[in-house]
Amino acid sequence: MKTERNDIPNVSLFPPLEPDIRRSLESILALIDQVFPIPRRFRAGLPKDIAELSRLLTSNQGDRNESYLSKPSFLSGYLRYFLPWNLYRLCRLLPPLSLNVESGGTITDLGSGPLTFPLALWISRPDLRKLPLEFRCIDRTGSVLDAGKKLFYAFAGGDAPWRIKTIRGSLENAVKGTKADLVSAVNVFNELFRGIPHADQRSLTDLAGKQARILSKLTAESGSILVVEPGVPQSGEIITALRGDLLLYGYAPELPCPHKGLCPFPGGGKTKWCHFAFDTRQAPPALLKLSAAAGLPKERATLSFLLARTIPEYPKKNAFPIRIVSDIFPISSKKFRYGRYGCSGLGIILVTGPQKTLGKHESGGVFMYTPTGQEQRDPKSGALTVVI
Repeated sequence: MKTERNDIPNVSLFPPLEPDIRRSLESILALIDQVFPIPRRFRAGLPKDIAELSRLLTSNQGDRNESYLSKPSFLSGYLRYFLPWNLYRLCRLLPPLSLNVESGGTITDLGSGPLTFPLALWISRPDLRKLPLEFRCIDRTGSVLDAGKKLFYAFAGGDAPWRIKTIRGSLENAVKGTKADLVSAVNVFNELFRGIPHADQRSLTDLAGKQARILSKLTAESGSILVVEPGVPQSGEIITALRGDLLLYGYAPELPCPHKGLCPFPGGGKTKWCHFAFDTRQAPPALLKLSAAAGLPKERATLSFLLARTIPEYPKKNAFPIRIVSDIFPISSKKFRYGRYGCSGLGIILVTGPQKTLGKHESGGVFMYTPTGQEQRDPKSGALTVVI
């Protein structure tokens, strides 16, 4: 049975954190130290360990193996730096999402690591905390799953109604499991495409096709699929490719896409990719301090994501939705000197207007636009230009 939908998705993304979510993010840092204490003689080397792990995850990807987090210093650095930053990103994303999870529902979390997604869901969605849910958390490294389960119950309490089942194995092994109401994959596919050259789009497309098949096999017909990746070009490419392949299996994009047509931000080469950025002012002060000590200060956090489910065609209306997908930037227009890019069923949109007006629409926000018939094309990008 397909999920019915009567309107176009009109969700503004990345709202400011609620006070209780901010407090939880701050308290979990202290809890990590309590659950996984570091001997004092090793604490001074923590920023160095984090910096080394960061290089291993970015510029030196070829030097790491599949079980890199089994090394105690790397696991410690991951739990104290990468896990909190991933929680911050997810806690900015998850609150407004309709995940279609009800009492007794099942969630399959691929590449779960230290249970990042279940932790973020518990922190940011108090509406789900009292529901009996079953999580199937899958990862290749058993030690990181064990650490995540230990941290989750230390934070949520032993009487939490969520049943956490950890499974050590590959994504392919997960296909053997039962279908879930929600399948999540957070920072999974960037691990899989790290060996693919940026210019090798065929291999990346083939990878996306294979993963879309796995995702569709794991998801109930009325279920949802949530993929979240870093906001880098290659992640944007694979998100777009997954989007197209999932449509073939009957799972249409609900967010961030305001349409079901071809993605106007496919990435690849010099083309733009779909990603969102938001500031880190609400991140825990202790995390910001540790980031600076490791030489990895963060003023902005970015991500690419896709929420898909079985939904019918969006109804046709005179107005159409435009989702803002960039910051404000200067343009050479004679009338307005600033613009922002938007995504719509008509392709890339260059949204122009007074800087103050543009500033009212945050990255990820959506608004309805009624064509005037006077729209023109931007000579530089070819985007349809609209004025707000």
